[in-house]
Amino acid sequence: MRVGMGYDVHKLAEGRKLVLGGVEIPYEKGLLGHSDADVLVHAVMDALLGAAALGDIGKHFPDTDERYKGISSIILLEYVAELLDKEGYIIENIDATIVAQRPKMRPFIEQMEKNMAEALKIETEQINVKATTEEGLGFTGTGEGISAQAVCALEKYTNYGSYDVAEMRKCAGCSGCAKENPA
Repeated sequence: MRVGMGYDVHKLAEGRKLVLGGVEIPYEKGLLGHSDADVLVHAVMDALLGAAALGDIGKHFPDTDERYKGISSIILLEYVAELLDKEGYIIENIDATIVAQRPKMRPFIEQMEKNMAEALKIETEQINVKATTEEGLGFTGTGEGISAQAVCALEKYTNYGSYDVAEMRKCAGCSGCAKENPA
């Protein structure tokens, strides 16, 4: 098993949309950045890339590359999923925390989990997103920015013993869950 952690922070600014976990959240400010500045997805990507020893988002999506200007971070997350698959990794779980004084995140968390699970082609039960404040302390507490942290666990396909690697990429009806064999 391989474990990774990710962290990201962006400044709040007027005239930008606030996007977290691929969800546009109504708010008077948005996050400033080269892409959509989705700190949650950025932290998740860095955790996944780190666990697989594939660098970080700056290596794969540099802010000097115009192809990524204004891009949805969910699209970038899909690319990270493809990298992990190519390297033979399975995502076991992801746990992430958004740190923001405002706005309240609870109404949007379920959709954030769904968006990231779809991008990664995993079950929503494999992703947990939480939100907290810093009780008015620090740059997030004063409303200057929002940060996010994420941890993940990955496993190599090859560590699953006698399972057919091709079958691991889709549900094969193993005894590990309640799904029926789709074949």
